[in-house]
Amino acid sequence: MRLHRLVLTAFGPFAGSQRVDFDELSAAGLFLLHGPTGAGKTSVLDAVCYALYGQVPGARPANRLRSDHAEPATPTEVVLELTVGGRRLEITRRPEQLRAKKRGTGTTVDKPVTLLREHVGGTWQGLSTSHQEIGEEVRQLLGMSCEQFCQVVLLPQGEFATFLRAGAVERAALLGRLFDTRRFKAVEQWLRDRRHDAERQLAAGDGELRQLGARMRQAAGYGGAPYGSGSVSDPSGAPDDGPGSGIDVGSAGDAATELGAGLLAEAAVLRCEARERYDVTAGAVRLAEDGHRTAAEAAAVAREVAALQQRRRDALDRETAAARQRPARAAVRDRLDRAHRALAVDPALGLHDKAAARHAEALAAERAAVGRLAGSGELPALLAADLPADAVTPIALPAQDTHPTSAAPTATGRGSSRSSGAAHDGFRAGAGRGEASARRGPSGPAPGEELPGAAGGEAVRGVPAQYGPRRADAAEASAPAPRRLSVDAIAGRVGELREELGSLAGAGEAEARLEEIARRRELLEREERADEGAVREAQAWLEGWARERGRLQGRVEAAAEAAARAEGLAGRVEAARGRRDAAAERDRLARGTERAEQAAREARDRAAEAREAWQDAREARIAGIAAELADGLVDGEPCRVCGAEQHPAPARPGAGRRTTSADEDRANAAYEQRRSAYETAGAEAARLRAARDAAAASAGAAPYAELAAACAESEAEHAAAVRSAGDLTEARRALARAEEERERRTAQREGALSRSAARTSRREELDEQHQRLAAELARIRAGHATVRARHASLTARVGLLDLAADAARERIDGERRLAEAVAALAQAAAAAGFGSAAEAAAALLPPAELARTEREVAAWAREEAAIEAALAAPEPAAAAALPPADPDGAQQSAQAAHRRLRDASSAESAAATRCRELDRLTAEGTSRVRELAPAREEFSRLKRLADLVAGNSAENQYRMELETYVLAARLEQVAAAAGVRLQRMSAGRYTLVHSDARAGHRAKSGLGLMVVDAWTGTERDTATLSGGETFFASLALALGLADVVTDEAGGVRLDTLFIDEGFGSLDEQTLDEVLDVLDGLRARDRAVGIVSHVADLRHRIPAQLRVVKDKDGSSVRMHTGAR
Repeated sequence: MRLHRLVLTAFGPFAGSQRVDFDELSAAGLFLLHGPTGAGKTSVLDAVCYALYGQVPGARPANRLRSDHAEPATPTEVVLELTVGGRRLEITRRPEQLRAKKRGTGTTVDKPVTLLREHVGGTWQGLSTSHQEIGEEVRQLLGMSCEQFCQVVLLPQGEFATFLRAGAVERAALLGRLFDTRRFKAVEQWLRDRRHDAERQLAAGDGELRQLGARMRQAAGYGGAPYGSGSVSDPSGAPDDGPGSGIDVGSAGDAATELGAGLLAEAAVLRCEARERYDVTAGAVRLAEDGHRTAAEAAAVAREVAALQQRRRDALDRETAAARQRPARAAVRDRLDRAHRALAVDPALGLHDKAAARHAEALAAERAAVGRLAGSGELPALLAADLPADAVTPIALPAQDTHPTSAAPTATGRGSSRSSGAAHDGFRAGAGRGEASARRGPSGPAPGEELPGAAGGEAVRGVPAQYGPRRADAAEASAPAPRRLSVDAIAGRVGELREELGSLAGAGEAEARLEEIARRRELLEREERADEGAVREAQAWLEGWARERGRLQGRVEAAAEAAARAEGLAGRVEAARGRRDAAAERDRLARGTERAEQAAREARDRAAEAREAWQDAREARIAGIAAELADGLVDGEPCRVCGAEQHPAPARPGAGRRTTSADEDRANAAYEQRRSAYETAGAEAARLRAARDAAAASAGAAPYAELAAACAESEAEHAAAVRSAGDLTEARRALARAEEERERRTAQREGALSRSAARTSRREELDEQHQRLAAELARIRAGHATVRARHASLTARVGLLDLAADAARERIDGERRLAEAVAALAQAAAAAGFGSAAEAAAALLPPAELARTEREVAAWAREEAAIEAALAAPEPAAAAALPPADPDGAQQSAQAAHRRLRDASSAESAAATRCRELDRLTAEGTSRVRELAPAREEFSRLKRLADLVAGNSAENQYRMELETYVLAARLEQVAAAAGVRLQRMSAGRYTLVHSDARAGHRAKSGLGLMVVDAWTGTERDTATLSGGETFFASLALALGLADVVTDEAGGVRLDTLFIDEGFGSLDEQTLDEVLDVLDGLRARDRAVGIVSHVADLRHRIPAQLRVVKDKDGSSVRMHTGAR
């Protein structure tokens, strides 16, 4: 890795942009970075680290990178150009920072920005703008973390001097961060976790074994005392003499294996005792079963004898009751037989009902058709001859509430009676119709009589309840005969009317044409009147056109002259207003700028005071940090720093109040608040200055009063001209409208005259067509108002005749069907053994009554048969001869025997359950003891290995943890690399070596460093070195560590290194030797930057980067030349 260029802007102490050319500085191999304390030497190195990793070393927060000296409008930015891994890269980073708003007042937050570019083919190409992607790319290229980079490239010699004198804990912490040994620490933790997991599992398994022992005792009936407690209680509460009372297998002193053996031994004793208890209870159950069986058999015999005796008494009582009901039952059986024979006539009765009802409906429809035709004049030609003398009529039958209408299966297998309905009511009503027909003769129904099926049919259907024909009254007997229609005559008349309808097909179009001609004639007359009015109106307007045009033209010319004058004055008014407003804004902003600048200066002073207070608090806290840490020490608990549990001499706070972390935080918060206020005030002052300068450029130097007076004078002149020219637009519009109106009026007059000439010939043609069509339609209408009216009249007459023809055909068909039904009914009644149809109808029963009667007769038969069988049974007769039985006493004896059996069975079941539970628990305990054996072995192996890597095992002689062991190997490599350079720096006297000697007082071993003095041939601790010796020893250690970490990171070549301070402690000869070593680094094509205050180095190293401190911010100066 080689650095080429660094540009810092508003970073740390640098207010503006500073450029560092590392290529120019590195040309000689060594360069010096120097400057006064606090100037910003370390900030240059911080900028390099921030550009690479987005963070800075040390405790500086990320939001404190911005320079307090920078202008609010200047953004904080770091640009670093470097070559790493053969790639030329440029990294640009901007932290999160406040800036002034572009619009309005106040500040806003700019988010962090990161850019990565690569120089390829002579041009820079952008690679990424993602913080995460760029950070990962840098880590992959460099192969080290930010902390490793700070230790390897920015060599903090002071920290390595401390490292030389530090103990094992401090060295382990530093080496762990550099070499990233977290994976070895993770292995240690993983082994500890595995050991703890195995220990918890084993403890859980032993707990399960103890619980199994307690469950075994509880299952055996010895209570729920914890297993292994050494005392067991008998279930009855007597002193414990149960099994296992003398076995203490769960005591803390027993080995884990003895716990499983004792558990299994006690389980065997408990199982034997439970089996003995079960054998005793099984014998008691067998005795109880014999007694229960004998008592149950005696109770069953007593119940059976009592039941037979009761059956005999019940049969005698039922036989006596049946003898009293025999005469009434015989009459019912005879009535049921007649009803069954009448069911054979039921189908014929239904057909007769339907035929009679249809015949009555047909007669009513025909009479209605005759009534409709009576007023049309068509009726006389359509009537037929009178009825013949042998016209058929319905048979008179008795009326009932219900009558069968359909056959259905019954209990006897014959058809059941029909349900009540209108069909059979009509059949019964036929009696009245037949008698009335006999009185009337063949002429049909009398006038005013309600025919069957007509609207008043209910009067006909309501027949008397008694048997026999209905009597007709005197009016019905004297009624005239009905008139009948001829189907043939109706068909002939319908044909004639349809021919007339066909002749009207084309007349409708002619009538529509006549109406259209009338509408057109009326439209022509309206158009003629409108055109005559339009001609008169247009002519009157055109006569005054010349006078109106001259008036409007003069108005336009006067307004145009005034408008030209106003246009010239408008520019002068606008310019005067702009200068006046700018002057007012200039004066206002000048006052605001003065106040804002004063506020910014005061805020800057307050921020500086707060920063000094914070730095004082920080230095005071760092000075007393040892006392602060000592406050948290407790004897017997490890120290957070060194880990020791004994604290013989903790630090004590000095006199006065001690500065705490909270004090430092409050001072820092106060400084941050005042710094933010200063940035806000500075941004506001800059904004007001820019606005003031812009306003002054527009207004000039003239006073506001002078500019306002000039503006008012120009506005007055312009307003007068505008008022004079205000009518120009309206005048021009009025003239244009008048011209358009003249053209429209002229076109209106000419068009009306042209239309009037064409309209005359069209009117004459329409008059001729109207006269011809009117004469033809008068002939076709034949007295009707319209052709449509005549068509509707003929269509209605055809419809009446069609209905009449249908009614006549229905009446003829009904008469035929009625005759067939009457003949079939008479034949069916004779075949069923009845003298007449009326007798058969009277024998029918309603369906519900017939079914109920059948069920009663069948029930009587079953009851008589059951009585006869009960009296003939031998068992009840034999039981009646015995003494009365006592079933209740026998049942009580059986229940007592059952209770004794239940108690014995419960005891046997509990004993069997106890045996099964003990067998199951014993098997479970045996299996669990076997399962825990591998877990015990695994725990023993893990504990031994975990103790070994943690340094707690006797097998680990150096008491060295795994991570410490790895770090010791790394430290050995570092010591070897550093020893070579130290030997050269010390003129061959000193060499660093690694020591793995065992430390005492439970301290860590393996991280010791010793220095070998070639002059004395002895090893001594590095803490015995003098100040100068410590410097070049720590420098050699830092360089050696850089080599080892570089190799650890993948061998990335580090071509630019920085070494911080320590050269002032060297004499002239030693300084030359150290510089020779650094020159040796240059021989490997490395550039080494030395950060030092030593004046002698400024004469020895010609390439220099000087940091200059100033109250307005630091700056850098570069100097190169021959040595």
